[in-house]
Amino acid sequence: MDSDAPRPTTTDLEAPPARGVAPTPPARLARRLRRILSLEDLEPAARGFLPRPVFEFVSGGVESNASRADNRAAFAELGFVPRVLTDVSRRSQATNLFGRTYAAPFGLAPMGMSALAAYRGDLVLARAAAAANLPMIMSGSSLIPLEDVAREGRTAWFQAYLPGEPERILALVDRVERAGFDTLLLTVDVAVSANRENNVRAGFSTPLRPNLRLAFDGLIRPRWLLGTAARTLLRHGTPHFENSYATRGVPILARNVLRDFGARDHLDWSHLELIRRRWKGRLVIKGIMHKDDARRARESGADGIIVSNHGGRQLDGTVSPLRVLPEIAAVGGDMPVMFDSGVRRGTDVLKALALGACFVFVGRPFLYAAAIGGEPGVRRGIDLLSQEIDRDMALLGINSLAEMRPELLMRIGR
Repeated sequence: MDSDAPRPTTTDLEAPPARGVAPTPPARLARRLRRILSLEDLEPAARGFLPRPVFEFVSGGVESNASRADNRAAFAELGFVPRVLTDVSRRSQATNLFGRTYAAPFGLAPMGMSALAAYRGDLVLARAAAAANLPMIMSGSSLIPLEDVAREGRTAWFQAYLPGEPERILALVDRVERAGFDTLLLTVDVAVSANRENNVRAGFSTPLRPNLRLAFDGLIRPRWLLGTAARTLLRHGTPHFENSYATRGVPILARNVLRDFGARDHLDWSHLELIRRRWKGRLVIKGIMHKDDARRARESGADGIIVSNHGGRQLDGTVSPLRVLPEIAAVGGDMPVMFDSGVRRGTDVLKALALGACFVFVGRPFLYAAAIGGEPGVRRGIDLLSQEIDRDMALLGINSLAEMRPELLMRIGR
């Protein structure tokens, strides 16, 4: 911004976009949400709201956080080459995916144990996404029954971490179908549990163990303590892992909780093909990072894939999915190739689309938004990202997302 340029007013900052997701009227926003001007503002706000162990669980990666850092670095290595004097008055970010038209080219990624950070977190995320006509993916490691989310989130998908035995896999698939989900997403990059040292250092563990650090952090963050933790316990009792199997799982405090997440190291493509034979809805595979795996997923009956390194939360040192996206998109054929990991700006969404993604998912920022502001907070985050995409399209000189081609990008740095 030029040094002598006029400073934006509050009215300018809250002005609704010309197109995209219908914005929440500024008058209805809580004061703390009006200070949120981008998804990047949500992380420091959540840091001050959540107890440190819970915040670190959401925000952290694994080991040295190399993959989490590379997710952002990859976006920074690409710059735009915009076109000018083109009529962009007809621009639209509406996006067709699996035969449905969504209001924007992004959705809400799955995030485990969301209800620890935000009261009834999965329901909050599902309602906000449905109101905005965007997909929300419910995590299989959630603390709210999938049936409840299916009832309230008409645009929700269900993400499963597969049990180790075929009979349990099929029973879970049948439960998801009975609940009414039409899209089942399998996360496949979790053969074993990751080495999340940051969680241990911050005092977070699975099973969750109450300790002095968590108690102290809760006491100095009374909004979370009363509005999320105490409210949950009083109204719903001790949270359980509700959706790991066809039946209710164990409480988050149970010593044997890791059994629900173990015994996956023997899973292979035959288990995907088993699910494909049983599941009649759309089947999406998340965690693809190699072009040969993308080709195998398509051959095994997947309807779509998400190129993802799990937000840098699995194998540290895995490159950003943005780096492998073009070659995976090239072998995807007519199978939708989607993307997640590290998205924070509308420009990030457009860069991913230019490199071959047809849709993008965003995780942590929307959980931060749910934590500090509930459903209005998530709507605020959705509004801001949609506004950025609309503005960026105009400044790039394009009317449709199909025009977002590699020719509008240039590699910079390195």
